[in-house]
Amino acid sequence: MSEKIMKVGLKREKGWLYYLNSDLNIQRSRMVVGGQRKDPNQRPELVLKTGMKRDPGFLYFVDKVGDIARTQAKRGR
Repeated sequence: MSEKIMKVGLKREKGWLYYLNSDLNIQRSRMVVGGQRKDPNQRPELVLKTGMKRDPGFLYFVDKVGDIARTQAKRGR
């Protein structure tokens, strides 16, 4: 089960991949579709700077609604 950390309400655009970088800021990159080559000059765009810190043992992600959520990282079995 995941918990919401920050309500952002990010509106996703088609053709873009949204993710969190190591500083928990939301970035986006253009998705490459079948057979296309990635443009080496294209850099990820910073969408939102959050200023949050990571807690160890958690996995952070942008959920379907566009908010930042986290879940307990399960390591080992």
